[in-house]
Formats: sequence, structure tokens, C-alpha cells
Amino acid sequence: MLIVGWQERVDLPLLGLSNLKAKIDTGARTSALHATDIATFDRDGLPWVRFHTRFDDDAHDTDVECPVHDRRDVKNTSGIPETRIIIQTKFRIATRLWKIDLSLTERTEMKFRMIVGRTALRGHSILVNPGKRNLTTMPPAKRRKH
Repeated sequence: MLIVGWQERVDLPLLGLSNLKAKIDTGARTSALHATDIATFDRDGLPWVRFHTRFDDDAHDTDVECPVHDRRDVKNTSGIPETRIIIQTKFRIATRLWKIDLSLTERTEMKFRMIVGRTALRGHSILVNPGKRNLTTMPPAKRRKH
């Protein structure tokens, strides 16, 4: 059993994104990734999506392209359903790596640019301690140099 806090650092290696501050949110079914300038296009007859994402206010946007996995109605933070593009990618927390579905949505005004929902955690022997954070890694500012 891996015990994680309500906030952890995670990686999305297939998207080239690492050390992302994410909220582990068991109240959310679907995981969400901050995305702007979302545009779909065809590549070799298959639907793909291109978007920008940013995780630190002083960082530059990262451009990402990947196949579209699905489109689903997902309730936003206000409880209003909206149709979102869903991508599938690899997700790493601590030393564990598995595939998850991520909905793409604008989260600029949100404190966390990524939400890890309960569907992503189900079946992976994860226990969330809501009173702790960063149990799997220390945030960058607190990491010690050896």
C-alpha cells in the first residue's frame, strides 16, 4: 500500500511533464490537466489534440500533442457538465507508473493545475492521508543537495 498526501508531485512522462504539483482529489471522479489553446486535428486519419499547459506562474507554456482517447461529459468544479477531450497517458507517483485518463480543461484560476481523481487511483493500492502532503517526494524548495 502506497500512502500519499492530498498534494503530491507527479510526472506525466509521455507528455514530457515532470514534478507537477497535483491535488489528489478523491471527490473528483475524473483527473484533469490544465490546458489552453486546445485544438483538435487529424494525423494519419486519427483524431489528435494540441494544447498548451503551464504549471508554474513563472514558467513558459509547454506545447503538447497526443491522440484523443475520448470525449466525455465531466462536471466542472461548479457541478455543471461540460464536454471535454480525454487523453490517455502514463502517470507516475513515487516509483509507480501506470496509464490514466486525463480531461483537458482551463484551470488558470485554480490553485492546482492538475487534479488526480479517484478513477486514476482505483486498483493501484493507494491510500490518501488527507492531513498530509508531499509524502512521496519533498517539494523542490525543500530538497537537500548531497
